[in-house]
Amino acid sequence: MIDVAALRALRAIADLGTMARAADELGFTPSAISQQVKRLEAQVGVRLVAPAGRRVVLTPAGHALVENAAEVLNALEKSVAAARSVDAGLPRGVVRIAAFSTGVRGLVAPALKTIRSQYPDVRVQVVELDPVPAVYAVESGNAELAMVHDADGVTVAVPAGLERAHLHTDIGDLAIPVDHPLAKVDRPIRRSDLHDCEWVTSPSGTVCHRWFERLFADSEHQPDVVHSVDDFGTQMALVAAGDVVALIPRLARPHVPDGVVLRELHDAPRREVHTVWRRSGEADPALRAVLAALAP
Repeated sequence: MIDVAALRALRAIADLGTMARAADELGFTPSAISQQVKRLEAQVGVRLVAPAGRRVVLTPAGHALVENAAEVLNALEKSVAAARSVDAGLPRGVVRIAAFSTGVRGLVAPALKTIRSQYPDVRVQVVELDPVPAVYAVESGNAELAMVHDADGVTVAVPAGLERAHLHTDIGDLAIPVDHPLAKVDRPIRRSDLHDCEWVTSPSGTVCHRWFERLFADSEHQPDVVHSVDDFGTQMALVAAGDVVALIPRLARPHVPDGVVLRELHDAPRREVHTVWRRSGEADPALRAVLAALAP
C-alpha cells in the first residue's frame, strides 16, 4: 500500500521544486523527505525523482503519480470525515488552522473559548501563515482550515477542490494623540485632513504597509512617515508620545493606551477575510464546529 505521508512529500517537491522547501512546508528534515521518497519508490517499483544539479526533478512516472495524488488524498479524507460523521456526529479530533497574525488575534483567539466549552473533544492547532501559503497548507493536507484576506485588493486564488466563505470585513481606524487637532473632529476623518500628519507605519513591503499606502493611492500628497515599526502595540505607544498618528486595523488593535483616541476614517481602507477548506472534509463534524464558532 502507498505511504500517504510519502505521497504528500512527493507532491510538495513537485509544487515547491526542492526537497529542502518541501521539508520546510511539511515540517520534516530534508533527510526525512528523501527517505519518504525512497520508500515510495520501493512501494511503486519505479524511479520517481532524479537529480538535477543541486535540485531534484520528478521523472515522468513521478509526474504521473502526483497528477492523481489530490484525488487519492481527497478520497482518504472523505473516508475519515465520513467515519467521524457516522460516530454520532460528535465533533472530535484536531483541526489545524493556518491564518495570518491579526486574524489569529482578532478572530481565532476569541473563538477558542467557545470551542473549548461547547466542543471539549476538539483540539485546535494554529500556525501563522500569510494567505497564499495558508491556502497551500489546506490544499496539501497540512491544515484543515485557512483564514485569508485580500488586503492588497486582490482576492486570493482558491484551487479546485477547496471552498471559500466570507467571514469578516476588517476596517482601518486612525489612532491620534488626544491633543491632536483631529481628535476633536466629530465626523469621519477625510483623507484630505491628513496632509499635515506625521505617521508611524508598519515596515515597507509588509501587508499592513501596503494597506496604509492605499490611503494615499489617489493623492498627490505623500505621507510623512517618521517611524517604521511592525508591532501595533509599539505603534500605539508612539502615538501616545504625542507626535505621530497611525492606521490600525481593527483586527490588530491592541489595548488603547491613555493619551490615544481612535477616529473613524471616511472611505476607510478595508480588507475582506475568508475561510478556506477542502470540499472533501466538509462532512467532518469538528471542522463544521470550528467554522460555526468563527462565524459572526
